[in-house]
Amino acid sequence: MENEKQHIGSLFDRIAATYDGLNHGLSLNIDRRWRRKTAAAMAPAKHVLDVAVGTADLTIEMLRRGKAEQVTGIDLSTEMMRIGEEKINRFFRTDDCSSVELIYGNAQQMPFADNSYDGVTCAFGCRNFSDLDAGMREMYRVLKPGGQVTILEFSYPSNRIIRWIYDLYFTHILPFIGRLVSRDKTAYTYLNRSVKSFCWGESFAQHLHDAGFSDEHFTPLTFGIATIYTAIKH
Repeated sequence: MENEKQHIGSLFDRIAATYDGLNHGLSLNIDRRWRRKTAAAMAPAKHVLDVAVGTADLTIEMLRRGKAEQVTGIDLSTEMMRIGEEKINRFFRTDDCSSVELIYGNAQQMPFADNSYDGVTCAFGCRNFSDLDAGMREMYRVLKPGGQVTILEFSYPSNRIIRWIYDLYFTHILPFIGRLVSRDKTAYTYLNRSVKSFCWGESFAQHLHDAGFSDEHFTPLTFGIATIYTAIKH
């Protein structure tokens, strides 16, 4: 898996064309609701950095809600960002589009100065970091004092029945449909394993704390399948 994370950009480039449709369809659009809740949990900020921006769904949601005046997105998948730019151009007026910049870059070595952003967000990207703590430290470094980090990530249900259904779905159904639609034999198997092997809840919040953040809070969503995390840089 660590080797796969080193090539995460090319993995998402391969499935970019079908990524949004599969995500929304296989989650019954619950992922859209999760992003709305994540945007609602954000503190309003002038300039937000959206880490692992992907196809810009969270960027679009925060702009719709007026949670950010300007957004910079960073990602290792140029194809995902190309689709994201098309969506932004389709959903917003020209002046709104000019307030968004998507750039290629590694979340663990970001090309931004210290204390550059009023807020930092990340949706379903942290589990793909080859070094989670390095990514957290970078988020802390580029965030201005007093700014909030808001993270949406998959987690693991605690209820045994829900966990059994979750395992069945993520281990067998999701990889099969993902391979069928995207025609990629490895990507959705990786996505399944990346979720099951990742930390969540108190453990994830501890990584935020270790990176320097404080006031860490987390809110499980939909039986604990996903979780919103917030923290502050003092």
